[in-house]
Amino acid sequence: MANDTGVSHVAAAQWITILEASYIVYRLKPYYSNIGKRLVKSLKLYFYDVGLAARLLGIEQPEHVSKHPLRGNLFENLVVMESLKYRYNRVLPENIYFFRDSRGNEIDLLMLSGGFPFPVEIKSGETLNPDYFKGFTYFDSVFPDSPHRGKGMLIYGEQRIETRRGIQVTDIETLPRTIGQVLI
Repeated sequence: MANDTGVSHVAAAQWITILEASYIVYRLKPYYSNIGKRLVKSLKLYFYDVGLAARLLGIEQPEHVSKHPLRGNLFENLVVMESLKYRYNRVLPENIYFFRDSRGNEIDLLMLSGGFPFPVEIKSGETLNPDYFKGFTYFDSVFPDSPHRGKGMLIYGEQRIETRRGIQVTDIETLPRTIGQVLI
């Protein structure tokens, strides 16, 4: 980010620290354990206020969001922040991460449940695409001993609640209830 803005790495890190302390941005940590894969260990940056992120992108009207090329990023930001707020409001530890390897395989959000990671994919598309489930297959291959193997949650941009191949497909409106089910 420092290279993109033309400031030193030290200055960028200081500004991020200030933004984080001010609850403007949140750095989601990567999940890694003793897994024999090359993992990405850099942090992902999210805005606590998705409206601020949208404004910084130049989005001025609600109807512009559905056509914006970064709609998926804003939706992911919203889901990650709502998941974090859910935990904060119940005085629970953060226990949320993301997972990505050097080949680009990624799980958008991992929530620790019973000490084991539970996979959550976040997709804003209008059509439920079979590709949305690839991350769960990857998760099962990386965590073969997980009690959450064959399970997961897909937070989807449209109103839909169903189960497909053991994966709970849900929408943003039911997110608090479904997150609560994961944490039980």
